[in-house]
Amino acid sequence: MTEYAKIGTYQDGPVRYFNQGLFEESSVAKHRIGTIRMLDDGRVFAYARDGGSALSAGKVNQQYAPTANHLNCAVAVAAAIGDLSVSVTLGATAAAKDLYKDGFLHVNDATGEGHLYKIRGHAAIDSAGTGVFYLYDKIRVALDITSEVTLTKHPQDSVLTLPTTATGVPVGVAPIAVTASYYFWNQVKGVCPVLIDGTVVIGQHVRLSDNVAGAVEPLDRDGSAEDEACIGTVLRVNANTEYGLIMLAIPGY
Repeated sequence: MTEYAKIGTYQDGPVRYFNQGLFEESSVAKHRIGTIRMLDDGRVFAYARDGGSALSAGKVNQQYAPTANHLNCAVAVAAAIGDLSVSVTLGATAAAKDLYKDGFLHVNDATGEGHLYKIRGHAAIDSAGTGVFYLYDKIRVALDITSEVTLTKHPQDSVLTLPTTATGVPVGVAPIAVTASYYFWNQVKGVCPVLIDGTVVIGQHVRLSDNVAGAVEPLDRDGSAEDEACIGTVLRVNANTEYGLIMLAIPGY
């Protein structure tokens, strides 16, 4: 039996006790990526890992930029209903061991399309190589060699400061400075200080800045280039380049 071949689901229920302080970082994982922590004042945090470049407190971060060659991957061997693994052939980019641990495999085309499975882990896979992805959940619709799957890291795994041109969805705001590759609690909802770009107005929405990395700017619905994600509402106005208080609302939380 491999290290991944364990029966059971990842849906273990809410965590009631936490091994890492809210404003602490850790070089080792103390919770599963994506674990939710909610405070009685409405603030919500998700357990996250830095993606290799240090993060700053009060700046918006995004998911790990998806790998193009891990899209539309062929299923190499048919998988039956009830199986807990899928054999997949990657495109021309290798995957390090457990790159997609606690991430997702979804069937994007052909037999079994429309289904999502959470990944328990996998061995290292060479460029254009075939590897087995072990799952938390059993296959619900049988797959065959016509099936195509796409691999995606958990949005809170390997996050980075959101650049002025986003390469992924926004996933939170770091409440502390985070060391490269360390684990931390990423704020996703509630009262939160965030770097301001421009002049914000109390009670109005803010969107991701396309001028200052990790910042937010006013959402002008009549303006141009207003396609960036809205992530909150201004609660307390502070000046341009300062950190204003917003009611954070990262989409999906």
